This record gives sequence, structure tokens and C-alpha cells, in this order.
Amino acid sequence: MHISQRRSGQQMLPQVGPGKIWMEMPTTDEAELRRFGAEVIAHGGAAVDCPVSGGCHRADTGNIAIFAGCDRAAFDRILPLLTTMGRRILHTGGLGSATVLKVVTTYLATAHLIASGEALLTAKAAGMGLNVAYEAIRISSGNSFSHETESQVILNGSRDISFTMDLVAKDIGLFQEVADRAGVPLELNPKMIEIFQDGIDRFGPRDLSPNIIKRLEQATGLDVRAPGVPAEMTDDEPEQPGDEVIATGRG
Repeated sequence: MHISQRRSGQQMLPQVGPGKIWMEMPTTDEAELRRFGAEVIAHGGAAVDCPVSGGCHRADTGNIAIFAGCDRAAFDRILPLLTTMGRRILHTGGLGSATVLKVVTTYLATAHLIASGEALLTAKAAGMGLNVAYEAIRISSGNSFSHETESQVILNGSRDISFTMDLVAKDIGLFQEVADRAGVPLELNPKMIEIFQDGIDRFGPRDLSPNIIKRLEQATGLDVRAPGVPAEMTDDEPEQPGDEVIATGRG
């Protein structure tokens, strides 16, 4: 939670009591979230962390995924609201678990973004047509959700996914903090933090995150663009009523 969020949270606490639910939806610090959530529970309320994932294009259509970390009783109370807001709703466990999993998914999305940019630029340097390279990746074991969405706006040149470099740096920084607290000696994420800090230093914190590929474009003198690809991500799935996703092995 940012300082402003902590201040507003403290102002909210006197209004918390039985029957009230505090829902924290931004991607935030898991340790601070658990601390403040404990205060909410101590005041008689329920606390839920419920970040969303899937991209702004899926948020626009209501097909976004929502994670919810809380006890089962609180989850059952808010499920009708969450299925109105999103498509796939996952109860991740206790308070803070949704936030941990959200930064796990953001870490993976960032790794895919960097890797896709390197793959496309290498294909270009090796003389491959980028439209063909995109399709080769899409139909292969190298495919990912990030490639099918973000690689298109990279190739278009708009690079517009409505997400900026400073937000990526924040999220992978939070993932690093989770790993550090858990005693996991990460190898890839510190390098990604370094890459995005370099991108921020060069292009500014509010530059669009797919423009991280500009580091390689500038280093090689190559332009990773191709004709006929869309300028923005779109969600082709029709909007449907949301439902709970049951994890394998859980009843």
C-alpha cells in the first residue's frame, strides 16, 4: 500500500465493523496488505485482496480474471460481485495469497515480454519476415498469451497496452520482495529489474512497457515493425457471466 492508501485506510478503520468488507484491488505490497488486513479483521470486518489480471483489453469486455485472498465465508459473500466484474474468479487462499500470485503472474508476463522482443528482433536480424516469425511462434511451443497480444502491438509500432515501464518495475520489484522474504535466490528477475530500470532511465517512467524493445532496436539499428497487425490489443472472446475457477485437487 502506498502512503496515500495507508492514510485513507486508517481513516476508514473507525467505520469498519461486523458485516463490512474491505477489498484491496491494486497490485500492492503483500506484507503491508496482511498487516492492514489484520487491523480490519480486529475491528470486526472482513479483508480481501482481489487483484485483477489479463490486461486492459479484457477488463474492457468484462472478461478479466480476478484472484481473491480471504477466508471462504468472505469469498462466498463477494463472489456474486466478482462474477459481475470479471469472468474467471479464483479463490487463492487466505489474505495476501492473491497478491502473491498476482505478482507471480506479472513476473511471468514481463519475462515473456522481454523474451518476445528479443526473439522478434533476432528473427529480423537473421533475415526472417516478422509476420511469418510471429505466426511461427504463435503456432509453436514458444507461444504465450503475452506473445499473442503484446507482440502484435510491438510489430504495429504503437506499443500501446495501456501499461507503463514504471508499473512493470513496481510489480517485478514486489515479486522480488516476495522471493527475498521466502529466501528464494532468484536469477532472472534481478536482471529484468535492471533491464527495466535502464529503460526508465532512457525513455522515461511513463513510456509504454513494450517499448523496452527500443533498447535492442537502438543497439542494432533494426526496426521491429511489420505491416497488417493491429495497433491495440482486443479481446475476441464474447462477454460471458463470470464463474469460480476451481483449482485442480481442490473440492
